Amino acid sequence: MDLGLNGKKAIVTGGSRGIGRAICELLAEEGCDLALCARGEAGIDEAVTALAGKGVKAHGGIVDVADTNALCRWVADAATQLGGLDIFIANVSALAQAMDDESWRRSLDIDVMGTVAGVEAAIPLLEKSPAGAIIVIGTTGAIEIAGAPRPYASVKAALIPYVKALARNLAPKGVRANMVSPGNVYFRGGVWHTLEQNNPDLFKTMLSRNPMGRMGTPQEVANATVFLASSRASFITGANLIIDGALTQRVQF
Repeated sequence: MDLGLNGKKAIVTGGSRGIGRAICELLAEEGCDLALCARGEAGIDEAVTALAGKGVKAHGGIVDVADTNALCRWVADAATQLGGLDIFIANVSALAQAMDDESWRRSLDIDVMGTVAGVEAAIPLLEKSPAGAIIVIGTTGAIEIAGAPRPYASVKAALIPYVKALARNLAPKGVRANMVSPGNVYFRGGVWHTLEQNNPDLFKTMLSRNPMGRMGTPQEVANATVFLASSRASFITGANLIIDGALTQRVQF
């Protein structure tokens, strides 16, 4: 299926590894020029080189999204380098699990304010596109409680009404806004791989909760994300797409 992304311009935060990297790779394979940011220079350099090797324009930036002023400047600069902006994907997360003050502050600064600042900086640029799209990467932890209280789940939950409001407010301007909420996603160097190495018994317990007998992959999340960013999803906006292999038990109305 041709997703109609050839020649489109996209920005992805947290694009050097995991879900963000898979999204970048699929966008590039669809012919989309893109800019990505992360905090580590080595990861960015490697990702940009690999993505450019797919025949598209690729730009990288070293950005801590908690520094919202720096993030907004980078979004504007990245769009200039790309020659415009059609897609903005907010993927960065602090992934904070501890119940201490620093974890909560870091979660709010990165997951909430980093997302909002990036999106708001992108909106005036997306309004100039004939098919602007915003995708925010969330989590099933925001819609169903599993385990002890965690900053990660709580702050991600705060973004759901924000994305829905964006969809309503931006619809007359031709800009769509959606959320993608993965369940357990396994990749080397990720949270679940680390748990598997450090606490294999707990990992087996968490794995057993997945009805499909496995966790998801970054590529499976990327497939849905890139579809929602494309013209093939032109009438989908305000959705929170759950990608969890039936992990959650809530009924979605």
